[in-house]
Amino acid sequence: MDKKNSMSNILKFVLYSLLGIFLFFVPIKFLGKSTIPLDHIVTYILKIPHFRAVYGTILVIVGAILPFYRKTWNKNMTSIIFSILKILAIPFVIMAVLGKGPEFLMNKDVIPFIFSKIVAPVITIVPIGAVFLALIINYGLMEFVGVFMRPIMKPIWRTPGRSAIDAVASFVGSYSVALLITNRVYKEGKYTSKEAVIIATGFSTVSATFMIIVAKTLDLLSIWNIYFWSTVFVTFLVTAITARIYPISKKANEYFGGVKGDVEKEVSENKFRVAFDEAMKTCSQADGLLKGTLINLKDGINLAFNIAPSLMAIGVLGIVIANHTPVFNILAYIIYPFTYISGYEEPFMVAKALSLGIAEMFLPAILVTKLSFEVRMLVAITCVSEVLFFSASIPCMMATEIPINFKDYLIIWFERVILSILISIPVIYLIKLFI
Repeated sequence: MDKKNSMSNILKFVLYSLLGIFLFFVPIKFLGKSTIPLDHIVTYILKIPHFRAVYGTILVIVGAILPFYRKTWNKNMTSIIFSILKILAIPFVIMAVLGKGPEFLMNKDVIPFIFSKIVAPVITIVPIGAVFLALIINYGLMEFVGVFMRPIMKPIWRTPGRSAIDAVASFVGSYSVALLITNRVYKEGKYTSKEAVIIATGFSTVSATFMIIVAKTLDLLSIWNIYFWSTVFVTFLVTAITARIYPISKKANEYFGGVKGDVEKEVSENKFRVAFDEAMKTCSQADGLLKGTLINLKDGINLAFNIAPSLMAIGVLGIVIANHTPVFNILAYIIYPFTYISGYEEPFMVAKALSLGIAEMFLPAILVTKLSFEVRMLVAITCVSEVLFFSASIPCMMATEIPINFKDYLIIWFERVILSILISIPVIYLIKLFI
């Protein structure tokens, strides 16, 4: 047996991959809650007394100061704007911890919601997820799965076969875990800039766990499986379309840092043999488990420092703008023609609800709880398939090296909302025929 296919590498590939699959992809029920083991770990870490307040405050304050300490705050106009916005996170997090501040900010749906339900869980799961990330990306699992998924991923979504892991990671884990994988693999030269943008903006949506909250709020849990698979279908179909239109279509097919890149080759026969050989090659070149884990942990901590103040500042500002300005009414008028042609009740209210999704994906659900099944289903699908929102996913993406600018976020979000509406209408019609 050659060195690449040594028993040591075979055992590492099998055991580490199985452990990674279990931690990231296998929901288990524990103390009445069913979710992936990684989420269970994070849930119980968050229950440590004062953990949210201490850890969250440190990461927000240090993360806000870091761009100025590292002298990266003024490298371009986007950096300047968001570095200044991050400073706003400091008084916001102090208000969250002390429970004192202006009433419009201390409303339970503003600062308390952003800090407790978004900032603390996300900045905890990113470094904890990074600890176990080596199991998924270092020891051949992505290459092994990628060989089988190439004939599907490339023609439909224009991404490598290995990106199938990213897509699954988001739905069973979270967008933060998926973005951590995407950013790491992009920096390793295994995704082009365009592929990384497609994956980040097309697959990195909220997890099935959060979808349960949406379904519960909109009284759709009785048809949970229908709702879940309808949302997966719409999300992935929208991604297949946005991958082919501006602005994603104009992104460069270049690798991070100008490297040559690891291009997947087409495989027509002996797929298992080829998949196994590619996994063994990756495994033989991988760092030891401890070193690989430490490298990923360092990336995870840096990402958490970048994310924390952005989530706090942009999340709070987004909800304040939604609650106290006409900005989202203007957005609603742009979306209104598409909700109008659905024929569903209250088309302007539905358009207003969906416009709030860019601030926080859960807000649309709150506005339509008392409307018809068709409206509730449309909003439940669209608020997930939109992928992009300023309270969490957009700041997470901005903290990575994936090349997306502010204008891109707005255009892609609008495209995804409109396409989700148009695709969901016939899907909902078919659902009504069978329930």
